[in-house]
Amino acid sequence: MLRKIKLDEAVGMTLAHDVTKVIPGKFKGPAFRRGYVIQKEDIPELLKIGKEHIYVMELEPGEVHEEEAALRIASAIAGSGIDFSKPSEGKVNLKAKRTGLLKVDASLLKELISLGEITIATLHNNTVCQAGAIVAGTKVTPLIINEDKIKKVERICQSQGKVIDVIPIKKKRMGIVITGNEVFEGRIEDGFGKVIQRKVGALGSSIEHKVIVPDDVDMISQALKELTANGCEVIVICGGLSVDPDDVTVAGVRSAGAEIISYGAPVIPGAMFLYAMRENIPILGVPAAVIYNPTTSFDLILPRVLAGEKICREDIVELGHGGLCLNCQKCSFPICPFGK
Repeated sequence: MLRKIKLDEAVGMTLAHDVTKVIPGKFKGPAFRRGYVIQKEDIPELLKIGKEHIYVMELEPGEVHEEEAALRIASAIAGSGIDFSKPSEGKVNLKAKRTGLLKVDASLLKELISLGEITIATLHNNTVCQAGAIVAGTKVTPLIINEDKIKKVERICQSQGKVIDVIPIKKKRMGIVITGNEVFEGRIEDGFGKVIQRKVGALGSSIEHKVIVPDDVDMISQALKELTANGCEVIVICGGLSVDPDDVTVAGVRSAGAEIISYGAPVIPGAMFLYAMRENIPILGVPAAVIYNPTTSFDLILPRVLAGEKICREDIVELGHGGLCLNCQKCSFPICPFGK
C-alpha cells in the first residue's frame, strides 16, 4: 500500500521510489533514490523538480515493489549470454555478456507485454551487439504491482523459454570467389575483396582462400568445388548476379551442385543477393551494391550464418519488413545493421 504525504510533512520519511530529475539536454536520472530519508534541506530541490508530495510504502501480502518486479521479469526473460543491472528509476537494463547475435522471441515478448502493466523493450531480433551493450530493459507501470502478474510472467517463461539470448558468432574458415572477365583479365582491379574482408574481419573471421575467375560457368563451378575441398566452411561469391547476358554466376553455382535457397532478397540496396547450400556449405552471392553501400542484404545474413543458423527461404522473405536501408550515418555495421 502507498500513502501520499505532503512534502512539508515528509521530513524524516523514507522515499518509496526513485525521484527523477531532468535538465533538458544535460541530465536525466535519479535526484533522490528509493530508501532515502528526506531532510529539511531537500524540500527546495524537490519543489524545483515538481514534487509536492511523496509516497511512503507499506507493502501488503501479494504486493511487489517496482524494483523487485523489474528484476524478476529480467531474470525470467534472460537467456544465455545475458546479464542485467541493478534497478534504477524502476528500470532494469539487460546487457550482452559477449559479442554476438541477439535473438528475440517476438511472439513470446508480445504475450508477456499483453498481460498489462509489464514493459519489456528490446533491440531488434538478429542485431549484432558488442559485449556490455544494453539489449533490453524491463519495468512495470505501477509503483506496486500484484505479485500474481509477476508469477505469471515467470511461469510462462519457464514453460515456453526465454525471450532474449545473445548467441556467439563463431570464427569460420571462409573463401571468396571473384567473378568477371574484366577482373580476371586485369582490365580493372578487384573491388570486392577488401570490402568483404573488412566485413568478415569485423565478425571475427577471415578470408583464407581467394579465387578470381572469368564469367565462365565451368570455371565458377570448379572454383566453388576447390574451396570446399580446401576446407572452407562459408563461401562468398561476388559479381555476375545481375540480369545482364554476360552474368553467369547463378548458373555456375547450380553447376557446382548447389541448391539455390534464394536468388533475390527484398532488401534495398542489395536486392540481387544469392543464398545457396552445397554439401552443407553456405554460399553467399554478393551483389555489386556491397562495393558502394555501407550496408546491404549481405550484412544482414552474414552474422546469422556465422552464428550457425541454417537460413531458409522464409528467413530471407521476412527481410522485406525493414529492408529499405537509408544508409544513414548512424548505421555502422556490425553494430547496427539498417539502423535497427
